[in-house]
Amino acid sequence: MADRGVNSGEAEASVGTDLHLELSGRGSRREQLMLALREAITSGRLAPGTRLPPYRTLAVDLGIARNTVGEAYAELVAEGWLTARQGSGTHVASRATPLPPPAAGDRARRCAPEARPVAYDFMPTSPDASAFPRSAWLRSARRALNDAPGDAFGVGDPRGRIELRMALTEYLARARGVRTAPHRIVVCAGFAHALRILGEVLEGTVAVESYGLAFHRSLLTGAGLRTVPLTVDADGARTAELGAVGAGAVLLTPAHQFPTGGPLRPERRTAAVDWARATGAVVLEDDYDGEFRYDREPVGAVQGLDPDRVVYLGSTSKSLSPALRLGWLALPEALVDDVLAVKGVREMWTGVGDQLTLADFLACGAYDRHVRLMRRTYRRRRDRLVAVLAERAPHIGVGGIAAGLHAVLDLPPGTERDTVRAAGRLGLALEGLGAFRHPDSVMEPREGLVIGFGAPPDHAFNGALQALCTALPPAP
Repeated sequence: MADRGVNSGEAEASVGTDLHLELSGRGSRREQLMLALREAITSGRLAPGTRLPPYRTLAVDLGIARNTVGEAYAELVAEGWLTARQGSGTHVASRATPLPPPAAGDRARRCAPEARPVAYDFMPTSPDASAFPRSAWLRSARRALNDAPGDAFGVGDPRGRIELRMALTEYLARARGVRTAPHRIVVCAGFAHALRILGEVLEGTVAVESYGLAFHRSLLTGAGLRTVPLTVDADGARTAELGAVGAGAVLLTPAHQFPTGGPLRPERRTAAVDWARATGAVVLEDDYDGEFRYDREPVGAVQGLDPDRVVYLGSTSKSLSPALRLGWLALPEALVDDVLAVKGVREMWTGVGDQLTLADFLACGAYDRHVRLMRRTYRRRRDRLVAVLAERAPHIGVGGIAAGLHAVLDLPPGTERDTVRAAGRLGLALEGLGAFRHPDSVMEPREGLVIGFGAPPDHAFNGALQALCTALPPAP
């Protein structure tokens, strides 16, 4: 009878399936256990529906406290990795299905053999897809379709529906300081479509920022244009360099330089417009996340300084969803006909239903309400990112956070490549600053990470930040 308690404990410890986990890395034992379980799920070792050992059993196997396992299970349930029901135990959730193994000869996988299936999306171009305002969008769609005239369902106008162009004229003037008119707006299937059209209209050389999306540069070079880089610093692009590069246009992100952060300072805005006036060139203004500002007064669009020399490009990709494929060009009068000639005599890109719905969504104030809601959401996530880094990695500098959906983490020299690889092994989708650098830039390369805090949903955000901190290089 004296051995009864020991035998009972041994019996209890034998309940459930065996589970091989290695606890390593920085952080508490709870954080190490959570990371090990996420890795086992994303790698496919733990398939959806797999029942996990009771936390008492796993605690005995790993030599850690029962409460530690219980807390780790509870947090992973809250994040959506696990499910738990009274009497049926804890199971791997169906949402955690791993990606299928790569096909033989998959070039991308061969180039990155250490990458894991994505557990957390920190890509800076991704908003929170789960936050799309479905109910409000549906109400606008119903009203728009009920009120639409019969000609809305005929051959599409390549300029876009007049209802949307009128709504955009009012909204852009009020919210972004854009001076335009409905006949100067052309609706496109997103920013990339707009830039591709402009690439067919422009000639010669386009100046671009030394750090920016390679995809955007490829759209311009694919149209036969040459791109030359402008130096970027904490105040945006050095537009004083425009006079020496021989360009006929410049592509800028004035509200929040992508990806390094920070608005284009007023004198540099003026210099860009003055250069365009003096040379007959045009400024292409990419206002990709101008609505999302946190710690500063609103910065209006450069287009307001000279609507005849600045092309304003906007879209719903950050504010609502990239899946809508809706964007727009607010054009100088002299470019309207050329842009329409490239786009074609009929609308072949954007559906009338989404155009009419967005028009109503803007007119009824739902767009403003959604932007204000997401501004608060993204600011909360940004603040949480800064706080966690200050606690877990105080040696890592954080910049570019006054606006937008991403931050730049400064890394010690020589660590960017290894850090990106370490993040990939943990299932984090992110990119280093080097991926955005123009190949012809003469700037001293910066080492850092571009961390988008828009995509991870609220329930998974803490787990995403803990994994990110694990991937960061230790303090020197």
